[in-house]
Amino acid sequence: MAYQHKLAEKLTVLCDRGRGVLVRMNHIKKTCADPKAKPSFLTDKAMEPAIKYINKKFPNIDFRGSTDHVYELLNTIDACQCFFNITINFDFTKNYLDLVVTYASVILMLSRIDEKKALVGMYNCAHEMSNGTSNPAYPRLGQMMADYEHPMKKLTEEFGPHTKAVTEALLSLQLVYPRRNLQAEQWRSAQLLSLLSTPATMLAPVSCDTMACEYLSLEVMERWIILGFMLCHSSLNTNQASQELWKMALRSGLYLTIIREETINIHKFSEEYFDGLKGYGKRVADIKECRENTIANCGAIHREKRLYLRNALKELCKVLEDEPRLLGPKALFVFMALSFSRDEVLWLVRHSENIPKTKTPEDYVDSQMAELLFHMERLQTLLHQHKAIIDRYHLLYLSQFDALVINDTVQSLYVCPEEESILMSSFVSDLSALNVKQLENGEEFDFRAIRLDWLRLQAYTSVAKATLSFKEYPDLAKIMNMTQFHTRVIDDMDGLLQETADLSILCFYPRVFEKMFFQGSEDVAMQRYLIAFPVLCSHFSRTAHPLCPEETEVSEKRSLKLCVTFLEEIAKQTSTVILEICAEQCNLNDQLLPKHCAETISKARNKKQKRPAPKKGEVQKEKPGTESHRKDRVIMTNMDKMHLTLSELCTTFTHYPDFTVYNHIILPTEFLFSQLEIRLTKIIVQMANYNQTTQEISRPSDLLAAVRAYTTSLQILNRYINVDVTRLIRSVLLQQTQPLDSRGGQTITTLYTNWYLESLLRQASSALILHCPTMHCFINQTTETEQSFRAEQFSDICEMRALAELLGPYGLKFLSENLMWHITSQVAELKKLVMENMDILMQMRSKFDKPEEMSALQKRLTGCENVLKRMTIIGVILSFRAMAQDSLEDVMKQHCPFLMRPIASLRDLVSPDNDIKVTLSVYELASAAGLQCSIDPTLVAAIASMRTDNSSKEEECKLASLLLIFIAVSLPILALDVNSFYSREHGGHQNNIHCLATAINHLSAAMFTTQNENIQQHLKEFLLVASSTLLQLGQNAEKVEVKNRDSIYLLLHLIVQGSPFLTQDMLESCFPYVLLRNAYREVYKTFIHTLG
Repeated sequence: MAYQHKLAEKLTVLCDRGRGVLVRMNHIKKTCADPKAKPSFLTDKAMEPAIKYINKKFPNIDFRGSTDHVYELLNTIDACQCFFNITINFDFTKNYLDLVVTYASVILMLSRIDEKKALVGMYNCAHEMSNGTSNPAYPRLGQMMADYEHPMKKLTEEFGPHTKAVTEALLSLQLVYPRRNLQAEQWRSAQLLSLLSTPATMLAPVSCDTMACEYLSLEVMERWIILGFMLCHSSLNTNQASQELWKMALRSGLYLTIIREETINIHKFSEEYFDGLKGYGKRVADIKECRENTIANCGAIHREKRLYLRNALKELCKVLEDEPRLLGPKALFVFMALSFSRDEVLWLVRHSENIPKTKTPEDYVDSQMAELLFHMERLQTLLHQHKAIIDRYHLLYLSQFDALVINDTVQSLYVCPEEESILMSSFVSDLSALNVKQLENGEEFDFRAIRLDWLRLQAYTSVAKATLSFKEYPDLAKIMNMTQFHTRVIDDMDGLLQETADLSILCFYPRVFEKMFFQGSEDVAMQRYLIAFPVLCSHFSRTAHPLCPEETEVSEKRSLKLCVTFLEEIAKQTSTVILEICAEQCNLNDQLLPKHCAETISKARNKKQKRPAPKKGEVQKEKPGTESHRKDRVIMTNMDKMHLTLSELCTTFTHYPDFTVYNHIILPTEFLFSQLEIRLTKIIVQMANYNQTTQEISRPSDLLAAVRAYTTSLQILNRYINVDVTRLIRSVLLQQTQPLDSRGGQTITTLYTNWYLESLLRQASSALILHCPTMHCFINQTTETEQSFRAEQFSDICEMRALAELLGPYGLKFLSENLMWHITSQVAELKKLVMENMDILMQMRSKFDKPEEMSALQKRLTGCENVLKRMTIIGVILSFRAMAQDSLEDVMKQHCPFLMRPIASLRDLVSPDNDIKVTLSVYELASAAGLQCSIDPTLVAAIASMRTDNSSKEEECKLASLLLIFIAVSLPILALDVNSFYSREHGGHQNNIHCLATAINHLSAAMFTTQNENIQQHLKEFLLVASSTLLQLGQNAEKVEVKNRDSIYLLLHLIVQGSPFLTQDMLESCFPYVLLRNAYREVYKTFIHTLG
């Protein structure tokens, strides 16, 4: 008879389906309660009248349809008078209680959905409109909703006939629940979960009469007891054992989970229900007493349990890491430890959101939860890592022990019907056939059929009139329950872990989860365990159920968000600590810089000269290195504390190099890399100390020293964690060579480019700062007003090399492009001036050898000073660029000499006389490496970009030629300027006109290259005209013009000296060398006289 009812199959299917319905209803409730996710038709004002009408006309007819599958199964079980005992027919009893509680939870969940009538009614309307007829299940569903308006009242009526079966199943927990609900002191005295307490039995396999009961969830049992006795409450008044079990469950906590984050306040819920029943006054008093007891003691009890479990799991992890082969005989210990820990974590999660009014609210807060979660994760990892050991051990156990004991037990049975005999014979034959070779050959094991047959056997032998009564053969139940555990360890490890260690419910408590994380992150001792929080997110996919696929997307987004939040916070804390260490090392390194040595030298000099010692009140400056002197090793410095914190935080990254969250592979170290990249980028920019208002900035050498101190200090990360620090540094510094970093922020390339253009070169254009060829730098002009900075401190060889080191070829290319923009703006203005004086310049070009006519034309010429000033500005800019290029060349030769030599050879091989495109491409390569070229490719590109479609090549060539004529005929005007004298000390003129030579050479080469003209020919013409005009200057007797005449003569020599297209012979052919020699003698005499 029992075979026909298929009780085992129905229990299995209905339990799973009931769970899915419960999950779906919870999702519907949350969707309707969330304003953002709520369906639009429920919020649309136009739909309000329709919803009200549907609610008003909601069906209220007496029609039930076919009997519900759950009722049918429960009635069948009652009719068969099934026997339930969790310690004997564990699976049968567990599935039965799960079905009862799941059904009650579904009804309770249904009562919490406010829009249930509107949703069902609107669905039926839509069905009727699309199909022309009402949904057949609509009347039955409508009646069900009406019946369960007061859910507990209707449920207790329905479960009245099932009181005996439910009570029997619940009372069987008396042998399990009290033993599982012990306090921490009892655990400690029994040395629970300790492998070291009894070394002699360490290798002995763990076995007991109730294997599956040992890791059965405490929360599940409490849910069975609380809801089960509420549905069948009559036994509470008639059975003392029921009362004791019920009270024990009531004292265990305040809240009980229905599904996900949906909970009930068990005392309030029970009291409200029993208040409405006659004869239950004592039960109400019991509830109040239990609530007071729970509030007073429960928090401290569970706090002590968590404390014990932290230490027990830590010991278990250490022992199993050292001896993983113990996972075979002691696998049950691992699942027990996980189950106990999971119960305590979930208890705290349930109560953290609803802390009662108590004197010790700190009992409901655990800042050390990270350690417990970590050890739980670690145990699960060990089970997966050493699965082969576990499988081998239990495979041998099944074939060489379990199969033999089952066979002996079956042989000892007095009566064994045919169906039961077939099942038990299959157990023995299947298990006996197992061997290690199957495992070595990689064969996949599947024992689900054996477990389902075992459930069938429990159902067959648990009915009242069974020929083979299960209660009479407890030994068979013991060995089969143990065998079932052994099979699950082999082929259903994930299922066991989901039962014992699943914390995916934390996905639905994001606020509590984050609170636990941030509390742990504040404790240095817990920081090494913080990785447990993001790793936990990888288990949240276990919450998915096929009946509610819509929930998966929400769960995935939340899981990834929480995981990223945790990893970013860990990375932020780690990067903060490492960068604080770097900052401290940078400060110590700064004390050793040469700029701080003056004070030390002064003290040594005073001591040698026996100067009086400083006064007593004067604070003596500590020497660098005093911070390393230790008077007591016990005293921890701030640096020691930071290194300790860093080691703890880095340890958390080493536990799990990668893990998967919803098909997303997570690499924790990449989060650290990203945070370090962001923060280091900001710090480097901050260390530049750029102030746009005051135009202040750090010297490049100081910034370079700071950057080097940071990059050196960052290498200590390699001591703690396997992260590519070199890649980090390369990425950050390479971004600083671009105008904007990867996040669109300004870089030091942009800051220094702006500063050199706006501060140094702007003042140099006004001759407030002088270009000093002798010292290869810019220097301040002596003026009455004090300048904000000293130019040589930002432009000498050391500073320019530091700038080249920081900005690199890319950064200097950006700087050059900005310099070229300023040059092209000046060239545009020069072209306008040439066009204004074009006719006069054409005449002067043809009559440069006729002094009288040239003098007359000179007077008609306008804008001569403007031309010279703009050319001087261009020369200053190009001189600065040449300094930057020379520094880049030095840096490149230092870093990659093997690359520079081939580039230099390639540059020397090409010539402007060959294919100009090839030449320019080679020059562009050489220029990017810092090598000087006869034609500046960057300037050529800038000049070429100025050309418009309207302008012809001949016109552009004409303008360029006349510009050189304009400059040549304007040179004598420079003699009128009192600052035009040549300084031997500086190697240039006091008004920067020596930069004209650089401007003329580079600009002419670039302009005539774009027009494909002969550069040398045009420069010769310029030299002829300039020589002629300057020779006329020598015949002028006016003292004002004669005063700086010699300094102006030297310009011709500087032009020829700096040009690759002109030679001294060309100069001497049009300008006597004796004049240059005399000019040099005169300016040097002036220099000597000034010094004298």
